[in-house]
Amino acid sequence: MRPILLKGHERPLTFIKYNADGDLIVTCAKDHHPTLWYADTGNRVGTYIGHNGAVWTADITRDSKTLATGSADTSCKLWDVGSGVCFQTFQFDQPVRAVSFAIGDEKMLITTDPFMGVNAAIHIVEITKNREEQTSKILKTISGDGIVNGRLNRVAWGALNETFLTAGEDGVLRVWDVETGKVLHEARDAHKGKPIQHLELSADKTHAITASLDKTAKIFDAQNLELLKTYVADRPVNAAIISPIREHIILGGGQDAMAVTTTSSKAGKFDSKIYHKIFEEEIGGIRGHFGPINALAFCPDGKSFTSGGEDGYARIHHLDNTYFDIK
Repeated sequence: MRPILLKGHERPLTFIKYNADGDLIVTCAKDHHPTLWYADTGNRVGTYIGHNGAVWTADITRDSKTLATGSADTSCKLWDVGSGVCFQTFQFDQPVRAVSFAIGDEKMLITTDPFMGVNAAIHIVEITKNREEQTSKILKTISGDGIVNGRLNRVAWGALNETFLTAGEDGVLRVWDVETGKVLHEARDAHKGKPIQHLELSADKTHAITASLDKTAKIFDAQNLELLKTYVADRPVNAAIISPIREHIILGGGQDAMAVTTTSSKAGKFDSKIYHKIFEEEIGGIRGHFGPINALAFCPDGKSFTSGGEDGYARIHHLDNTYFDIK
């Protein structure tokens, strides 16, 4: 199984996102420039120029026409995917950490980091079908003392757009009510207080997977946050994704950059690990990166996935027949 190497970034990768059709990939990195690729061949389509800081997050509308990116430069931008033109900027006073389009693409969640004494916040904005009518108006902001400690690394809409989930630095997984802005459920001991680096919902929105620096990934019920499965790794886990077609989970991570300087690449454990979703057992691994894996994303058809690392490379792994023979 030969991966396709995507060398389009000069700094570590931070986030990877496929479009709904699975033919395009967006990669984000600390080098300020989100980049678009063809998923089949790995050919670069283009780069979105406009951010002045590390880009932490991205999301694409279902019709693949609008891209949203969030950056440390305190802005969230909306781009025309085809032309690369930025047609709207949501400007904040804090770095933007996570974005997520609602089902139907009429609203979007944006999280901003705590900064200069200002708390972390969750913002809900309206996305108009006609771009000429798009404004930077914020429908609702949820913030305040004691609501969240530390930054919110990931945010995701729940079923029917009635709830959303957040996970972040305080190690707590939460379900929020969209209308009231109140927390409905929270898993306070989800990862023993260690930061949750990644959160992803299953395609049917029934369960969510989290990846944490406590060297585990866990699956929770997306409504009541009941713990369903735990996957134990031998390294900090930065990303965890659910296969849309097999009972498989893929984890990625590795020792952080500070620790790696005193270890070999093998000791740093920079491979993607495949686990059985039900039995929680490790069933395989895919090597390649020369630094911690920071981002993972499954193609919607389940036949390939992409990993992004601290080494500045993204790698598209088209899964071969031996993978699909795994029982």
